[in-house]
Amino acid sequence: MKINVIGGGPAGLYFALLMKARAGRHEIAVFERNPPDATFGWGVVFSDKTLSYLRDSDEPTYSEITRAFATWDNVDVVHRDERVTIRGNKFSGIARIKLLNILQARCEELGVALRFREEVADVELLRDCDLLVGADGVNSATRERYRERFEPSLSVRANKYVWYGTRRLFHGLTLTFREDAAGVFAAHSYKFDAETSTFIVECDAETWRAADFAAMSDGETRAYLGGVFSRDLGGHELLSNNSRWINFLLVRNARWQFENVALLGDALHTAHFSIGSGTKLALEDSIALARAFDETRGVTAALAEFERARKPVVEEYQRAAYESLVWFEHMKDYVHLAPLPFAFSLMTRSKKVTYENLRRRDPAFVAAYEAERMKSERGTMR
Repeated sequence: MKINVIGGGPAGLYFALLMKARAGRHEIAVFERNPPDATFGWGVVFSDKTLSYLRDSDEPTYSEITRAFATWDNVDVVHRDERVTIRGNKFSGIARIKLLNILQARCEELGVALRFREEVADVELLRDCDLLVGADGVNSATRERYRERFEPSLSVRANKYVWYGTRRLFHGLTLTFREDAAGVFAAHSYKFDAETSTFIVECDAETWRAADFAAMSDGETRAYLGGVFSRDLGGHELLSNNSRWINFLLVRNARWQFENVALLGDALHTAHFSIGSGTKLALEDSIALARAFDETRGVTAALAEFERARKPVVEEYQRAAYESLVWFEHMKDYVHLAPLPFAFSLMTRSKKVTYENLRRRDPAFVAAYEAERMKSERGTMR
């Protein structure tokens, strides 16, 4: 087959290498407008389940990725200067640029044509192939070009967030909540290599306006947020990489494919970063689409099978991510809680993690939560 892929992020690169590994005679080209060493953001996160999928799909890629991983099993919730640790949450982090470089190298090894610094002015011109894949991100030109076929639903959410890095190493996923005169801020942080952590700051629109971030430069914004989280950063500054305040865009598509065109990754769907899902979903999309070609004959049948098999999985994940998103949009309604019940509310926010699930993961945490709840109930009865 001749396959054109628009977008050189994790979804596009991984799908390209999976298809090329299946059949070297496939003619596959990836078109990416940025240079190979350009990336926005810092570290990305995978679950153990995603890692098992990577191992089964392409062992050389899996081996390279896992050699560069930082791993942990704890979620730390910092509230009112108290740290609550919940164990049994297995995750791994890697620098986004490192992940891209690994995927790029594997593509080149297999013979995928990587066309960097190529802006696709007209998506339709690349349809002269057996399969066109739009893996061109949240602001997908492919999705927009064929809007009437994919029927996208785009929802700009209210909260503001900004994606920084820091040399302060956070061992485990750390969710930190701080208040100042402007309002409530949340930081999502985790180390992804031996030197650096991701540090995403989120707040509601009212807090953002009260702090007057619109009038601040990048340096002023980092200094302000460095002050809010000074006890957590331990003297380390926040690092910028084209970092700017944005609103999360929730992407859904009624249809995932038509004729010889399909979408992958953020072009197809988004899930809130509070459950660390964007790269995970992108890579698993690529696996599912490549597998659909193994299980069917012909492009039309494969694309239909991809949508049939993968769409219910993603929709379930998006439902959980939406619950998490809404919790963070209303986090100021929960900060009155003491640290243990606050952490319990946070951990169960997506409805995917239940009381029983938490008890299996970390019985000590649930026992401490129950003890505090009973103590509080006895105090109320008096």
